[in-house]
Amino acid sequence: MNGNATSTYRNVALLSVSSVLGPLVTTSVEIERRLEPILKRLRLPVGLLERVAGVIERRNWGPGFSAHEAAVQAGEAALREAGVRPGSIGLLINTSITKEHLEPSVATRLHHGLGLPTSAINFDVSNACLGFVNGMSLAAGLIDAGQVDYAMVIDGEDIDRMQRTTIDRLAASEALDRTQFMNEFASLTLGSGAAAAVLGRADQHPEGHRLVGGVTRAGTEWNDLCIGSMDGMTTDTKSLLKRGMELVTAAWNEAKRDWNWSDMDRYIMHQVSSAHTAAFVKAAEIDSDRVPVTYPSLGNVGSASIPITLAQESEKLQKGERVLLCGVGSGINTSMLELAW
Repeated sequence: MNGNATSTYRNVALLSVSSVLGPLVTTSVEIERRLEPILKRLRLPVGLLERVAGVIERRNWGPGFSAHEAAVQAGEAALREAGVRPGSIGLLINTSITKEHLEPSVATRLHHGLGLPTSAINFDVSNACLGFVNGMSLAAGLIDAGQVDYAMVIDGEDIDRMQRTTIDRLAASEALDRTQFMNEFASLTLGSGAAAAVLGRADQHPEGHRLVGGVTRAGTEWNDLCIGSMDGMTTDTKSLLKRGMELVTAAWNEAKRDWNWSDMDRYIMHQVSSAHTAAFVKAAEIDSDRVPVTYPSLGNVGSASIPITLAQESEKLQKGERVLLCGVGSGINTSMLELAW
């Protein structure tokens, strides 16, 4: 059967959200300069990344700095903003897509780096670019169940190696055709960044931002449209956009029975590109002025994209405004989560 999975939360609030950006700025002009020989051979126009994806630049960590360090910094900032001590955290969920090794979990390093207590449950949750929203939902469920008082959802994405490897491979190739090049095009739009959020009980934190609830929907018959590793990512961009919008539209329309999201104050979308943003705005028939974008300056920061965008927009949000976190992740899945600011 087709349909949405729906969740509601009784007593959970977002207490803080913070982000850390890579210190190095890499422009699309720089990337295309390195790819100039293959772009000329394939007769692809200059300015392709900016014209097709709307990505002007993205961030990188650079030598001597890691996504793990940045995630710990984001976590420390989130704790300070929330006014919560590390010893009070009962749950840490890391949601990063990128990781240096298969085991142990990235969460163990972050747990140690943040100085969390031995009683704090910690593990990784991975679901492509939706991981952070899924982590918030999972943490909210455990808070509502009374198992923990405070939870942190955290993410550090590091695409430096993958992007460098992809650029080197494309630049050196003499046999690649246009189709093969465009299958790796999405890798060039990615960026590095980190984010963290602290959640707690709403009745103990009236200043917090209530998690109201939301929906998820799976379209996993399209699990082969975007496949990535630390050495590269291949994406059927047109099909991913088409199938993703079909999934979003189906989830959005069914959600109307339980939710009224047609007039939210903000729509914090996963940042992919100008084409994806425009397609969502059109499909959902929402006001584009209520959709803040970070992809032009940050690119697609994976699972950290939504919390980074929320952190940047949070200073403009007013108490009582309604916020919808939403996106599509490779696999494919879609998630939508409402916050009462």
